[in-house]
Amino acid sequence: MPTRVRSHAKINLGLYIGAPRPDGFHELVTVYQTLEMHDFLTVTARPASQTAIRITSNDTRVPSDSRNTAWKIVELTLQTLEATAEVEMHIEKHLPVQGGLGAGSANAIAALIGLENELRVLKNETPGAPEPALSLSKGLDFETWDSKRLEIAARVGSDVPLFLIGGTVLGLDCGQEVYPLPDIEPTWCVVAIPALGVSTPQAFRDWDTLCAVQELTAEQSTGKLKQLSRAYASAFASGSSGVPSADVNMRENLAGPQESALVRTGIHSWIANDFEQVVFPQHPSLREIKRLLAATGTPEAAIHASLSGSGSALFGLYSTRGAAEAAVARLEQVPDVAASITRTVPRSVYWPEMLV
Repeated sequence: MPTRVRSHAKINLGLYIGAPRPDGFHELVTVYQTLEMHDFLTVTARPASQTAIRITSNDTRVPSDSRNTAWKIVELTLQTLEATAEVEMHIEKHLPVQGGLGAGSANAIAALIGLENELRVLKNETPGAPEPALSLSKGLDFETWDSKRLEIAARVGSDVPLFLIGGTVLGLDCGQEVYPLPDIEPTWCVVAIPALGVSTPQAFRDWDTLCAVQELTAEQSTGKLKQLSRAYASAFASGSSGVPSADVNMRENLAGPQESALVRTGIHSWIANDFEQVVFPQHPSLREIKRLLAATGTPEAAIHASLSGSGSALFGLYSTRGAAEAAVARLEQVPDVAASITRTVPRSVYWPEMLV
């Protein structure tokens, strides 16, 4: 029977980038946050004499070959398990294909969860990351397989592993080294998707140029990044609500008019996205969208507004649905911008709702 999986979006509550390293990559510190908005993946898999993968989608922009992150993770997982299978996946897109919301990366993890469920690699009897059945895992115990999953995810993309944790997640190194943070309360979120696109490679090249102008080296930025990672961990730990349940009524109440953990701890006053320094000068309209989302000094002001990843998506977090609706109304004055209201989703909700 096919397995249907939710594939949630993410935002970056903050993103700090180091100068380019000798290997060409960038060390960074970020806090990922999963959102309720999602795609759906339907996975059908059965053991076969040789592996065959097929992908379809309701969106013609989605690659249907080995360029697709879902394809990549299925192929790598089967190789790791020394298994072969016929795998069919249908990706029902609701998230933007490119926009800084991690849609492709989330699709990869949804494909992995679907594959595991189809081939009985993992049992799904309890909420949270489920325990493994060893029928296809060649004697791997739980801790070993859990580590292997993270390794496979990191090989597919730097922001793929976060979706194996969900909720509020600290990302280090190139973003693929992930640690669960205490979850913030579910908070209203407006996601703004402009029609224009932002090239992540170009954004990094522009960042490298800025670092050269400022004479900032990777060694000089390491200390700052380590300090920020400790500050993140400390701030989120002290501000956690410890959301214990996936109960719908509780989630509605938590997302109502209240003081967010982001406000209680003052995190919102210093988290930022370094990409804004290079993306906004190239795309001034994105700066204007952030201004409208923030609405600083008004009763409907955002708790926090920012570019997500390298963009082009932006988001605002709000203490009430009314404030979120007001943000959507403000964005109606900007042409070619789609705005959606959603909420942040904590880990205690993310996993129980993964399988549809």
